[in-house]
Amino acid sequence: MRSDWNPSLYQSKHAFVWEYGKDLLALLAPQPGERILDVGCGTGQLTAEIARAGAQVVGIDSSAAMVDQARANFFELRFEVVDATAMKYREEFDAVFSNAVLHWVREADAAAEAIARALKPGGRFVAEFGGHGNNQAVLEAVYRAMEALGIAEPEKNNTWFYPTIGEYAGLLERHGLAVNYAALFDRPTALDGGELGLANWLGMFGARLTAAVRDEQRTEFQRMVEERARPLLWREGKWWVDYRRLRVVARKEKIKA
Repeated sequence: MRSDWNPSLYQSKHAFVWEYGKDLLALLAPQPGERILDVGCGTGQLTAEIARAGAQVVGIDSSAAMVDQARANFFELRFEVVDATAMKYREEFDAVFSNAVLHWVREADAAAEAIARALKPGGRFVAEFGGHGNNQAVLEAVYRAMEALGIAEPEKNNTWFYPTIGEYAGLLERHGLAVNYAALFDRPTALDGGELGLANWLGMFGARLTAAVRDEQRTEFQRMVEERARPLLWREGKWWVDYRRLRVVARKEKIKA
């Protein structure tokens, strides 16, 4: 799970991450007195929304910088630096919630096991993250630009996990999480910043993807990415990212007597 986040850039230019996540809270339907775990809480905006419903919420993130910012934003809430694959909670939570995080976790099986372990029997798991085909136009533009710079097999630099419904549902079921609802859908997302929007997005989210590009190549690389992406992703005076999201609701099966 990525840990080298820039909280200032995240909050100032990428608020859409938690703004879209508010819609997911309707599926979570937090209730007063419930204990809820927010996996990948970022700077804490959705954690705070869950708390406003009266739930007792814990926000975790693998990034110490993000957790520091979350604590500064919402000092009254509990935040911890914990990786999704290394959670030690055991049957403590009525629900586990996660928004726009699990595509960063390549060890998806370990994360699903930890999530299932954290839930009480009958507890629910509500999540949304990048699904199969997410960012495909952006990725193609990045790959072709990297190849033009002489970087071989650029696809190997993609560390994101974008599963199909069947792939992820099967993974959850192996860990005792019965899938009640799953959907894969397109969500074209406008970026702030005008002409700089795509560059800001790559700076925020694409550090690993573009790590093989040398510093002296960066300007030319960005120009080539934008040239390739513009016919598909530039409209109405702004850049749009071709998001495709996987939304899942599952429940931990109760142990039979």
